[in-house]
Amino acid sequence: MTGRPAAAMLPPLRVWLGLIATLAALVVAVLGIRYADEGEPGMVDARIQAAVDGVGPPWRYVALAADSLGEPVGAATLVAATVTGCLLLRRPRAAVFIVAGVGMTVGTATLLKHLVGRTIHGGYLSYPSGHTAFATALALAVAMLATRRRDRDGLGPGRTAGTLLVLAAALVAGAAMGWAQVALGAHYPTDALGGWCTALAVIPATAWLVNRTADRLADAGRRERR
Repeated sequence: MTGRPAAAMLPPLRVWLGLIATLAALVVAVLGIRYADEGEPGMVDARIQAAVDGVGPPWRYVALAADSLGEPVGAATLVAATVTGCLLLRRPRAAVFIVAGVGMTVGTATLLKHLVGRTIHGGYLSYPSGHTAFATALALAVAMLATRRRDRDGLGPGRTAGTLLVLAAALVAGAAMGWAQVALGAHYPTDALGGWCTALAVIPATAWLVNRTADRLADAGRRERR
């Protein structure tokens, strides 16, 4: 796990993900400024909500099930299961990445809610969607790790295909949770977009940070043993 330098988490996707992370951070900032201290849906929000909000059975049950995965118990269960899998595969750095990436994403979303101050239903902070950020972050982190492992084993799909697979995982997870939040009336559509972009911005940065820290600790340990 520590034998290779900082590329360990992100080969060969780091350039593409770095660019995407920068663009995602820009979208988060622009939307945050646009909807700061507002308590009403924008024009785009209203149109999407008219088609999605208030779905009935059986889709409401699907939305509720998805929503439960973003609640504290559901989220903790998913993260614990993923971390356990990493540890069983003897990949402690991957386990640290999962915990740090998801934690930093949710923490960033929570901080942004207080900074932006957008509300829904008369006072609940809504931008960005923490549920959407969580689901996207976990899916993105797992996809990055899975692609990295296949690259290391010589089974990788190639740079472009690998990037598309990672982004597809993030898109599917974010779209599913974002739809659930809008369908249940818990968030505006732009809240879900903000949550998705928050994860896209934070997870690559976290991977880089985990790699840098782990590599420095490994180098320090090797120097002490000499």
